[in-house]
Amino acid sequence: MLMLKGLVRSLFQIGFFAAVFLIPAGTWRWPRALQFLVVFGALSLLMVAALARWAPASLEARVQRGAVKNQPAADKVASLILGVLNIAWFVFIAIDVNRFQIIPLPPMWLSILGVALGLSGYAVMVTAIWHNPFAAPIVGDQSDRHQVVIDSGIYGRVRHPLYLGYIVFLAGLALWLGSIASLILLPLIVVPVVARILIEERNLRENLAGYSEYTTRVPHRLVPLVW
Repeated sequence: MLMLKGLVRSLFQIGFFAAVFLIPAGTWRWPRALQFLVVFGALSLLMVAALARWAPASLEARVQRGAVKNQPAADKVASLILGVLNIAWFVFIAIDVNRFQIIPLPPMWLSILGVALGLSGYAVMVTAIWHNPFAAPIVGDQSDRHQVVIDSGIYGRVRHPLYLGYIVFLAGLALWLGSIASLILLPLIVVPVVARILIEERNLRENLAGYSEYTTRVPHRLVPLVW
């Protein structure tokens, strides 16, 4: 049942990306978008299968309704803003590439760099989820799941690697799809991400034993040696 929920969630994500890219583009004849959908879809389904087999607690945190309780109001607002900006950003990419081309398409070497960034960002996200069985999509109380501080692996480098991977993934996606303008606008998404990090950290400091000490051992939230 857990794997089935994960697969359904992945299929929903694939359908979401197909809708926000192909509908605003006004055509399905957009090879790079189709290639992204195939690769992203395959990786997502493989990730679900791997998590279900070797890290079911991590998959449960991502898909199980009720895994997190008492989501703070501030996180609800930040999550809503982030969701809306994400959708608007994806739609903008489709319109920019297929209709306006505000900035000329990047050279092939830059597009290939986008592929490398996108895959690297996705790998960081998967690694963060794999290492952390409490990496739920929302902030809140996971005491029923006996939440503890995760400070090993990638969490020994930065405190929020999942967000770092997501930002790198988006940057790579913009380059691969060919929208330099959307890359310039990416900080609009980073702002609510930072807000969510601060909200989550306040919640963890108040409710999770040992988290304050963890922030001392691992001082950087998002980018090593920077912040």
